[in-house]
Amino acid sequence: MRTFGIGALPLLASLSVASGLIRLGDGTGQAIAREIGALTTSAETNAATVAATDEVANVLAALESRQAALDEREAALDERETRIGEAREALRDQLAELEAAETELSALLQQVETAAEDDLTRLTTVYESMKPRDASALFETMAPAFAAGFLGRMRPDAAAGIMAGLSPEVAYSVSVMMAGRHADLPRE
Repeated sequence: MRTFGIGALPLLASLSVASGLIRLGDGTGQAIAREIGALTTSAETNAATVAATDEVANVLAALESRQAALDEREAALDERETRIGEAREALRDQLAELEAAETELSALLQQVETAAEDDLTRLTTVYESMKPRDASALFETMAPAFAAGFLGRMRPDAAAGIMAGLSPEVAYSVSVMMAGRHADLPRE
């Protein structure tokens, strides 16, 4: 037989609904509303954070690009500095070579000057040792400037003997050359 009454399932459903209404009324609803508001605010904050993150990402990308450009420039400057250092070293080497060549050339010029002076001294001694008559005949054929150069280097007595044996015209030309050799030097 069947008894009339409320079944267990409808009874549980009504108790559950009643419990929910009580909770809404005693502040639980407010807590739920706060949670929903917090979720909404959190969603808005998340959207702002995403926008800010995109902006930060763009700034970071720009900084990384700038850093890459600076790294390239630094590498180029390092390469240039290396080339300049190598060029300086090459110039130092060339300068050292030039200085060595200059020293060598100076020594060679000194040898040449010494050899030429030795030759002139030897030849002057030869002309001084000759008999004045023979030397005069030789000096007659020389250019006056050349003859004056040798006579100016000789001992005065040997030069006088040779000049005495020259023709008057040649003796005059040689004398003018000897007198004018140092005329253009500054006087003190």
